[in-house]
Amino acid sequence: MQDGATLHFSISVRESLNERFPNSWIGGDGPIPWPARSPDFTPLDFSFWGYIRNIVYRESITDISHLKRRIIAAIETVTPQTLHNTWREIGYRLDVCRATNGAHIETY
Repeated sequence: MQDGATLHFSISVRESLNERFPNSWIGGDGPIPWPARSPDFTPLDFSFWGYIRNIVYRESITDISHLKRRIIAAIETVTPQTLHNTWREIGYRLDVCRATNGAHIETY
């Protein structure tokens, strides 16, 4: 996904994308339009990373090794129900987007 950065909109980048992925890349001025960043539909942003971050930082991190252990432990707590809840939230956000004709919504 293109994130709106100037370099991604350079002519050389667009030409390269057009050559490598004809009529199939997503981005500004691309063949498939997409918002620069859509936090309403990015489950890793609105759900998963927040969930993991809350677990990881329940205690102060002492060093990189400790951080890695905390991340692994947090990931191990993810259950099928956690993932199901994320998908349910996506459905809700899509319903809101349809109801607002695509306007950005604040959900926090």
